[in-house]
Amino acid sequence: MNTLVDYVRSGEPDLTNRQMALLLVVYLNPGPHTVRGLARALNVSKPVVTRALNRLGSLGYLRRQRDDTDKRNIFVARTSEGAEFLEEFGQFIGDAEQPVARAGNA
Repeated sequence: MNTLVDYVRSGEPDLTNRQMALLLVVYLNPGPHTVRGLARALNVSKPVVTRALNRLGSLGYLRRQRDDTDKRNIFVARTSEGAEFLEEFGQFIGDAEQPVARAGNA
């Protein structure tokens, strides 16, 4: 709980579970990623992925990239801002896992 409270207090954007899941799927799995493939991976509809992608795109964490070989296809690509966000989020988690020194136990 303290980790999430610290995260909220950090001023970083609040992401929904779906947005965070989408971000993690893109960053932790090799691409290329498409809206259809991401919807299948998350077991949600394409409009759900599109809404999450719109939010993550507005934050600069992911971007849409047109397929040069087939202009109808759109790939979802990583960004340096998204990588930085996940690195900082990981630090929140890592800091929470550190044991806390208690008085009298030193």
